[in-house]
Amino acid sequence: MSPNLHPMINVAVKAARAAGSIINRAALDIESVRISQKKANDFVTEVDHAAEQAIIETLMTAYPGHGIWAEESGREHGAKDSEFVWIIDPLDGTTNFIHGLPVYCVSIALAVRGKVEQAVVYDPTRNDLFTATKGRGAFLNDRRIRVSKRIHLKDALLSTGFPFRPGDNFANYLTMMGDVMKRTAGLRRPGAAALDLAYVAAGYTEGFFETGLQPWDMAAGSLLVTEAGGLVGNFTGEADFLEQEECLAGNPRIYGQLISILGKYSKFASAGEKAALRQARHAAAEVPMATSEGVDDAAAQEPKSDDAS
Repeated sequence: MSPNLHPMINVAVKAARAAGSIINRAALDIESVRISQKKANDFVTEVDHAAEQAIIETLMTAYPGHGIWAEESGREHGAKDSEFVWIIDPLDGTTNFIHGLPVYCVSIALAVRGKVEQAVVYDPTRNDLFTATKGRGAFLNDRRIRVSKRIHLKDALLSTGFPFRPGDNFANYLTMMGDVMKRTAGLRRPGAAALDLAYVAAGYTEGFFETGLQPWDMAAGSLLVTEAGGLVGNFTGEADFLEQEECLAGNPRIYGQLISILGKYSKFASAGEKAALRQARHAAAEVPMATSEGVDDAAAQEPKSDDAS
């Protein structure tokens, strides 16, 4: 632990490393890990629970008067009326973890009166430790990080997450992805939103967008981005996004350009924008149909060949 870090960050780092050790040990024998399903395509393992317990115990030992808001246990632990609330995702990227794909992390944030002031994202596979304290900058393994300096969307590498739950609007997401992909250098789907946000902060990618996220997916990563000089909000650019289930992050220039593309896909878009989007989708769906009908008509009008007679 660094003496230069805020005392609360030092405790959060200790908690994240304890969780990381549990995750790394379990990763050595993935086949023996017990897995259950919370909802369709939404998995939880005994490792999630053990890592979360280790984090909560570490935080509660240091700060017994603080509140806890964790992915698996909710608000069951900690003080119920504290202005200090730790927001925890013990294993972001559980699906990757149970497949042995080494893209997952521990995410811990401290919100004070609803605003995130401390953040830790720890990648136990690479031993990468991202930290941020409000007003003090963002760091990766004690090295100051900044968002990318690329300013043109055509040069930008973005990350996202795909919808995976029944009831998610797949058609809308495909249209949105198509809108973004044709304008950028590339689109990636790593599968751990907290790490995606950390990578925006480190300048590895220029931006990130996803819907359906929960506060524990975004809290720590969002502070990393802003402390690294980036911007975070919902798809229309509103900064109060943490409980709105949509997140857009990027360096300032790319962020502004993405709002102009993604704003109409926001659940907070105007009725006119939503209607225009529906019209565009219907028109796009009718084009292939009309084309195939034209081909069929042309085929019907062609004279039969000698071989067919």
